[in-house]
Amino acid sequence: MTGRNSAGILGTGFCLPEKKMTNFDLEKIVNTSDDWIVGRTGIHERRIAPEGTATSDIAFGAAKMALKDANVKPEDLDLIIVATISSDRIIPSTACVLQDMLGASHAGAFDLTAACSGFIYASSIAVQFIESGVYKKILVIGAEALSRFVDWQDRNTCVIFGDGAGAAVYGQVDDGYGMLSFELGSDGSGGNSLDIPGGGSLHPASLDTVKNRLHYLHMNGKEVFRFSVKIMGETVLNSLKKAGMQIEDIDWLVPHQANIRIIQTGAKRLHLSMDKVIVNIGKYGNTSAASIPIALAEAAHNKTFKRGDILAFSGFGAGLTWASCIMKWAKEE
Repeated sequence: MTGRNSAGILGTGFCLPEKKMTNFDLEKIVNTSDDWIVGRTGIHERRIAPEGTATSDIAFGAAKMALKDANVKPEDLDLIIVATISSDRIIPSTACVLQDMLGASHAGAFDLTAACSGFIYASSIAVQFIESGVYKKILVIGAEALSRFVDWQDRNTCVIFGDGAGAAVYGQVDDGYGMLSFELGSDGSGGNSLDIPGGGSLHPASLDTVKNRLHYLHMNGKEVFRFSVKIMGETVLNSLKKAGMQIEDIDWLVPHQANIRIIQTGAKRLHLSMDKVIVNIGKYGNTSAASIPIALAEAAHNKTFKRGDILAFSGFGAGLTWASCIMKWAKEE
């Protein structure tokens, strides 16, 4: 990395709505059971944003926490990237809304759509700007209000998803620390496996799209599961190779919180003990682009990581997309 800055995380934050929806609550509105949900997903409860709360509101909470943790003022930010599939509106971007809420008067802002891989995609962009010296401080957020897009009549999807946001402030760190490698991937041929068909240019909003429930999340669970268990470990191995490291070098794996069986299978393929895997899916469900940064921030604030630890992130989801990165934790407590 001669001649380039090292870029890493200066601070983290997360925000979760107070309302919990348990599996027993879901039993009252859809044909399911606590045993069925836990056995197939590992989820016990998820958070649901109150009526009138937008994705930007949840992102704001995570952003404030991350900025405080990093000791960075909003006016010092050069760029804000929000990874989301549940933006407030089609336009303007949720990042622009957040920029105004924070008072980050000098920051550019844009949204990024890579679903559950979004936080790593956004982080890879932030790192390039900092390594090259173009920008100094960048706020990256994964934020979702997926409850707004869940079909509460579809037990295959409504039991899985939840709301929340996680954030990280990226900046220059000591040489040899921070982001060491990353991989981004996609397979658009699997795009129909997980999508929201209505509301875009293909199926603009109409009485028919509403009637046919096209504005809700649609998922082929078997296809997504098959893809995820294969790619989760594979992409981490690719990032390790780029970093010149081995599996044994990993201190912590921070995976996308999609399904406990996917996480366990991925860890097994990487020959990693579950003691080295950050897992919070039981409390929050699948929060898409927010899941990795929530897991990361929650663990960081619980003093789980120490300076010099090697962290591997792995994301996978709609698109189909996948992403991973290897990071040497730079933050000192």
